[in-house]
Amino acid sequence: MPARAARIRRWRENLGSYGFITPAFVILGAFVLFPFLFVIYLSFHHWNLINPNPPWVGFTNYIDLIHSQTFWQSLLLTLYYIAGTVPAQIILALVLALLLSGKIRGLSAFRLGVFSPYVTPVVATTIVWLWIFNPEYGLLNYVLHIFHLPALPWLTSPTYAMPGVMIYSVWHDLGFSIIIYLAGITNLPRDIREAARIDGAGAWQEFWRVTWPLLTPTTFFLVVINSIGAFKVFTQIYTLTGGGPVESTTTTGFYLYQYAFTYFKIGYASTVAVALFIFILILTLVQLFLAERRVHYQ
Repeated sequence: MPARAARIRRWRENLGSYGFITPAFVILGAFVLFPFLFVIYLSFHHWNLINPNPPWVGFTNYIDLIHSQTFWQSLLLTLYYIAGTVPAQIILALVLALLLSGKIRGLSAFRLGVFSPYVTPVVATTIVWLWIFNPEYGLLNYVLHIFHLPALPWLTSPTYAMPGVMIYSVWHDLGFSIIIYLAGITNLPRDIREAARIDGAGAWQEFWRVTWPLLTPTTFFLVVINSIGAFKVFTQIYTLTGGGPVESTTTTGFYLYQYAFTYFKIGYASTVAVALFIFILILTLVQLFLAERRVHYQ
């Protein structure tokens, strides 16, 4: 009897635990798992958002995707965008976080200033940046004029449109990386840094031998998160360039949007979404493999 009573008690405790996590599982299933499976289902059909019975086409959408030169071009542009934004965000965020981690008067105001762009809607800030990028009376070209540099056709030239989007994206998303780095720097063990100073380490030696190795988990987290976010870039492309000029900023996310809500080829767009998921998964796994020996956990 005591053993049976103990089993019943454990069963009731487990039942209560499952009851607490059930709402989270319901939300996860309704808003993540079901849409994910539904997109995979649609990728094997032709659907235009109207036909209640989309015809089954098998792997036709996947074959069309593989042979689509435009899709591969959008993927290369996405990788170009990642290569231009993620390293810049990491480096600038680390430098600014180290500066903001010191004893600076008005530090809270500085932190608010660097974080406020990240929490401001992209659509609102891109309206301001459209003026900044204006080739005739924009602020950016005015600054170039001050330094006797030629004005550039930001957002209107296939050569400079993507770099312009990169500049905006780094500015907008930088605050998130800075806050994460500040949290990592705040949690660094003080005894190790103090021991380095006692041993005669200079500021650069302390950073390179102590601070940077201890921040590698934070850096790895930011690289993965920022890479995933950059792979899905869409809003700033839509509002700043509309994928142009001459498709020079048509990333995979914008390419997906075009086929889904401009051409209403939902089946093919779902195939692009599945391919995007696969590429993000591969990129993340590669980053995990490369970081295995370079990330130092305490």
